[in-house]
Amino acid sequence: MAHLLGAEALHLEYPTKVVFDGVSLGVDEGDRIGIVGRNGDGKSSLMAMLAGRREPDSGRVTVRGGVTIGVLEQADVLPDDLTVSRAVVGDAPEHEWAGDARVRDVLAGLVSDLDWDAAVGTLSGGQRRRVALARLLAGDWDVLALDEPTNHLDVEAIAWLAEHLKRRWATSSGALMVVTHDRWFLDEVCTKTWEVHDRIVEPFDGGYAAYILQRVERDRQAAAIEARRQNLARKELAWLRRGAPARTSKPKFRIDAANELIADVPEIRDRVSLQSLAVARLGKDVVDILDAGVAYDGRDVLRHVEWRIAPGERTGILGVNGAGKSTLLGLISGTVEPTSGRVKHGKTVKVATLTQRMDELDPHLDEPVRVVVSRLRTTYTFGAGSKAQELTPGQLLERMGFSSAQLSTPVKDLSGGQKRRLQLLLILLDQPNVLILDEPTNDLDTDMLAAIEDLLDSWAGTLIVVSHDRYFMERVTDQQYAVMGGTLRHLPGGIEEYLRLRHAQPQATGAVPAQAQTATDAAPVASGLVGAERRSAEKELQSLERRLEKLTKQVDASRTSLADHDQADYAGLGEKMKAISALEAEIAEVEERWFELGEQLG
Repeated sequence: MAHLLGAEALHLEYPTKVVFDGVSLGVDEGDRIGIVGRNGDGKSSLMAMLAGRREPDSGRVTVRGGVTIGVLEQADVLPDDLTVSRAVVGDAPEHEWAGDARVRDVLAGLVSDLDWDAAVGTLSGGQRRRVALARLLAGDWDVLALDEPTNHLDVEAIAWLAEHLKRRWATSSGALMVVTHDRWFLDEVCTKTWEVHDRIVEPFDGGYAAYILQRVERDRQAAAIEARRQNLARKELAWLRRGAPARTSKPKFRIDAANELIADVPEIRDRVSLQSLAVARLGKDVVDILDAGVAYDGRDVLRHVEWRIAPGERTGILGVNGAGKSTLLGLISGTVEPTSGRVKHGKTVKVATLTQRMDELDPHLDEPVRVVVSRLRTTYTFGAGSKAQELTPGQLLERMGFSSAQLSTPVKDLSGGQKRRLQLLLILLDQPNVLILDEPTNDLDTDMLAAIEDLLDSWAGTLIVVSHDRYFMERVTDQQYAVMGGTLRHLPGGIEEYLRLRHAQPQATGAVPAQAQTATDAAPVASGLVGAERRSAEKELQSLERRLEKLTKQVDASRTSLADHDQADYAGLGEKMKAISALEAEIAEVEERWFELGEQLG
């Protein structure tokens, strides 16, 4: 493969820190490189130097003659008075860009719902990000350098971007460099991973899953140096191999080596113990949303929502912006009253919400982290059963990535990621038994996300998560629901099912010209089943739906029985949980067949 650009002996330093020292590397045609590392270690600086946006203090970057590099910066640089049309296609006449298949694909995928003549200044953060991406992707580049491209994007837009980047160039053409904390995106798009740490850049083959495997191997050889990071990486690897959706079939992942590495790693969560403790803390009644609806100014936001939230339940909520997710969270927390139906909260329920605004930190902005934590209780229990452990606030801060030097830092001087971690810590230490996380992954790097996932694994309570980070949602929740058309819909097939449902929905369109619509949207693909085969499949589908309904009722009844059981009878509780697990496994098998038939029937 031809060489596109390279770096030789790069050195970069700030007044108080050397960021890179003697870094040499190259980018070839066909490379799809994900750049990972802790916040502040220099990921964005590295990419800026390679893209020609920043000069190193010494060393050099060479670019092959004629190679073009397109850059998406993390900051929003679009002028507010620019219209969507001028921002994306500039002053090019319509017949030029409308005749370009790539431009049409980009417009349809990112900005088809936006007013073509709207000023950028009137758009939301997510909409502005999509316009900036469309502006870049509409161009013809040999190399793309993307800095946090998934920021402010929802699950649907992230999935489109991943698919676009995978088919943008032929396999051995073009090159991609991307800095992101979105681990699903890294695994989906990248074939190489660069880890930035300790003034160097360490290359790994494969996407995020393969990188985790190789890092575990590296960390096992240097366990005395980075024991804590090794344990988190091995635990994450165990999840990737045991249950991460759509990852087990990738040939780049060395299955035998992975299985050997995780042979002594227990399941990420002790479900029996956590469920038992959750029932003990919450009882059988948590939050029951009963035929509830919410309307604002005569417009229905939610209608006929029926959801009985169970003790220990871990659920992810999906939906486009404005669908009603925040309203649903308000019903659960009690900050929103239904305009129809009712919401019943259990007597022992204590709800806490991690918001995007970080209001919890406002009273403590001028105080050092140590002072904020010193006011809290001296020890806290995380986990349940044999895995229960007593941790001091200092130990919790260490698990959340705070160094001893940072304990003296005033809260107002912390970085965005540090404030986010401290906010979550304060909420957890208040000992709620129902936790709502609203976009908890903002400003966090991949190591800190793994640390938070590890902490949540040992948290006994009911967890509700809203996040655009697909990896995080699949990692910490056991099921997903979607708010669609004002109603709450269970997603047995998880996020993949949500994306299929969204793709099948009629898309709201703005004033983007019709030429921007892709030819692939013209007509649905006909089903492969006809005649007697189709009737037989429809009959089986109805039978499976009845079976699913019956099994779901059995699980609900078993959970109620579990709540009424003697909580000191651990053997009995264990048997009941095994029976519930067996029912859930049967549900999974039935749902898998239901999906197969659904896809065949179209």
